[in-house]
Amino acid sequence: MGDFKSGFVSIIGRTNVGKSTLINSLVKEKVAITTAKPQTTRTAIRAILNDDNYQIIITDTPGIHKPKSKLGEVMVDTAFTMLSEVDAILFVVEATSEDIGKGDQLILDRIKEVKKPTILVINKIDLVKKESLLNLISKFNEQYDFSAVVPISAEKKEGIEKVLDELLKIMPVGPVYYDPEEYTDQTARQIVEEVIREKALKFLDDEVPHGIYIEVESYKERKTSKGEDIVDIDVTIYCQRESHKGIIIGKGGNLLKKIATYSRQDIEKILGTKVNLKVWVKVKEDWQDKDSVVNKFKMKKQ
Repeated sequence: MGDFKSGFVSIIGRTNVGKSTLINSLVKEKVAITTAKPQTTRTAIRAILNDDNYQIIITDTPGIHKPKSKLGEVMVDTAFTMLSEVDAILFVVEATSEDIGKGDQLILDRIKEVKKPTILVINKIDLVKKESLLNLISKFNEQYDFSAVVPISAEKKEGIEKVLDELLKIMPVGPVYYDPEEYTDQTARQIVEEVIREKALKFLDDEVPHGIYIEVESYKERKTSKGEDIVDIDVTIYCQRESHKGIIIGKGGNLLKKIATYSRQDIEKILGTKVNLKVWVKVKEDWQDKDSVVNKFKMKKQ
């Protein structure tokens, strides 16, 4: 066995380019929530890739977008702060882009500043012809000397191993930072909050989801009368308007029930135990600009 390798990697890209899908494919666990709606990832979530020969800690950062609130500013700031603190960067772009757009250019300029080894990951290659892919690769290569360029389809899990191979070439020899049994540094409460937010994003109309945040009010482990393990979880979905509250609850409480049922099934799988989940909806106007809430999304130091 050779030297054990370990290190930190930041994954960065515009909103909705498939960063979270790539992370989940690499870790083979559900670490980051994925939906077809932009700005799904709000906080920097660490995924841990463990093997006998390496441990790679990958941070999924919020997608780069033009911020419209304090929360938006914190999200973009978090994504850029990460770049200077890692051993390598995974820069994810879409194969469907014909040129380097403003968002990608902004990220590229930051990458040039921090001068970290960077792998360009071109996602969604199943949607384009080879000529346009080669054309896009040459445009990016003209701008920066990438450690590698890896075309992938995160959705179809094509090219994922190649991303890992290229990362391992960059990773330094180092210690084990986390327990090898762990695949994320999120707490059980954070995982619950993220799963419920994912289901809400999935089932709600476009204008409502990004105006919500989820808070676990109570998390208690106990034994049932039959001696089985169960977790009682009380959760509040906060939204910005009274009209949104009605939409989230749905006719006769149907939509809230649906969000809770699908969330509970996922949470039980992830935690490996039975879950008694209770979900409420409350209005908290302008929470995206309240420091007490926004501070929850600020980056934790590694």
